[in-house]
Amino acid sequence: MTPVVATVTTVVLVGCVALITPALARPTLPFGVRVPDDRAADPAVIAQRRSYVRLVLLAMVLFGALAAAFGGLWPAAFGATCLALYYRAHRKVRAAKRTGQWYAGRRQGVTVHTSFRSDPVACPGPGSCPRSRSPSPPRRSACGATTPCPPRWRPCTGSGADPARRAPTSAFTAFEPVLLQAVVTVAFPALTLVLLRARPDLDAARPAGSARRYRVYLRGMARLSLLGAACVNFSLFIAALRLWEVFALGTAAAVLPLAALVLGPLAWEWRAGQGGHRLPRLPGEEKEDSGLVQRDDDRHWHLAGTVYANRHDPAVVLHARFGQSWTLNLGHPVAWAVVAALATLVLLALTGIIDLPERHGLF
Repeated sequence: MTPVVATVTTVVLVGCVALITPALARPTLPFGVRVPDDRAADPAVIAQRRSYVRLVLLAMVLFGALAAAFGGLWPAAFGATCLALYYRAHRKVRAAKRTGQWYAGRRQGVTVHTSFRSDPVACPGPGSCPRSRSPSPPRRSACGATTPCPPRWRPCTGSGADPARRAPTSAFTAFEPVLLQAVVTVAFPALTLVLLRARPDLDAARPAGSARRYRVYLRGMARLSLLGAACVNFSLFIAALRLWEVFALGTAAAVLPLAALVLGPLAWEWRAGQGGHRLPRLPGEEKEDSGLVQRDDDRHWHLAGTVYANRHDPAVVLHARFGQSWTLNLGHPVAWAVVAALATLVLLALTGIIDLPERHGLF
């Protein structure tokens, strides 16, 4: 694939994700704005949906043409434009909600299902857990350094490596794929466990039905997380085979399994919807109505539903309003500690006090 074709294809893929993102959200969360059930199809909401689709399509054509003509970083610029258009629609819907007083005179509330604490969704069993497996490394590996390659060695064809050069294999460089697999194998299940214990995203108007569907949604997300870990480990396995010259595999062979990290969640989100709201309802759930509407908490959400900050909320992790993601409650001290640790690590790395691991062209 030529660079121009790859750039244009990336623009199209980014545009497709931008187009389907609003359609996957709950009907009561258009563009990250909380609205009552009977306002989900309000003319102001419908108008913004149509305007957003038209503007994204227009931007896709424009940036696709620029990418075809000049190449470069146009996909990143297009992605930033799509985010700006989403935020524009968010502001418009929020203004219409405020002007029309959509929550005036309504009984607002939240629902808490204790079964998520007494009987939490379990992480998939050992049979579903990702396993790492790598062949035994040779005495020396291709890493693109400066030591000349002896004649008895084959030239290296790995991505980012100099075919005419070799370097002595250290313990880290030889076992780097295995070490990365170990990190992935531990990190993905740990992250899955955190998400399973995050605050559920339930509907106060339909507490029982939304709790059941959210359980199904969480189980699907847990399986996808472990499947993603398995795909990353398999990509590292293929990269190790190429790095150690067991097989002469191209870069595409190592990167292709990573497509499941994007396609799998998108397919599940299309079927289940945000928080599982698209899943089939059981008999009787259609008539469920508590008489409440979900509490209007827009004042705690910022940047079109991507950032949450509420000092009075004990939850640390909760489902975001944007796409298929979770976010931290930046009003909680634990979140402050996490952000401070990450900021400190970045600052130390930028100032050169600590050295982050270098990439040796595994992919």
